[in-house]
Amino acid sequence: MRILLVEDDPLLGDGLRAGLRQQGFQVDWVRDGLAGERELRSGAYTAAVLDLGLPGLDGMEVLRQTRAAGGSLPVLVLTARDAIDDRIRGLDGGADDYVVKPVDLHELGARLRALVRRAHGQVQELLQAQGVALDPAARTVTLDGEPVALSMREFDLLQALMLGAGRVLSREQLEQSLYSWGQEVESNAVEVHIHHLRKKLKPELITTVRGVGYTIARTPPA
Repeated sequence: MRILLVEDDPLLGDGLRAGLRQQGFQVDWVRDGLAGERELRSGAYTAAVLDLGLPGLDGMEVLRQTRAAGGSLPVLVLTARDAIDDRIRGLDGGADDYVVKPVDLHELGARLRALVRRAHGQVQELLQAQGVALDPAARTVTLDGEPVALSMREFDLLQALMLGAGRVLSREQLEQSLYSWGQEVESNAVEVHIHHLRKKLKPELITTVRGVGYTIARTPPA
């Protein structure tokens, strides 16, 4: 998952970015509200962590403008503002979650996964399709109950497709979910990873929609 971090404190921001990356998130970090609002509108992210006390544009105004423009990206507000009125204002203003600093990094990761899961209509954390089960927290994959070893990119690509099950995702959308700023993207990277996933899992798991992208069929409810 590719996460936008909007935090002006350099030490805290560096720690949050490192901690989330250790949990498998791709993290882009900006340090002011204007940059945060611009990136939130880009459509490049799975979720965002937003501070409120930001230079340039206050975090609540960033959130207001994003929601007013129709942005539905899951946003977790992470702030030192701990008054009940602040929490109510943040949640009523469009935040999907409101967390007071300091926060345990593993709890933060769990909250982000929960936000993304709900945003994609997933009830359980375990993603399943055609005998394949993916655990976002443990970063493990099984096929018919047997573990399958995937590279980091293969796992992230499979997760993006399983979260979006039933939807066709373009190569550009998949690249956005795999790579953060400064990471080199080879022109055929998505195709190579999908080829490997089909070999390691099952050929029919991922369907190519010519000229559009790739999809995994949504598993019908039991």
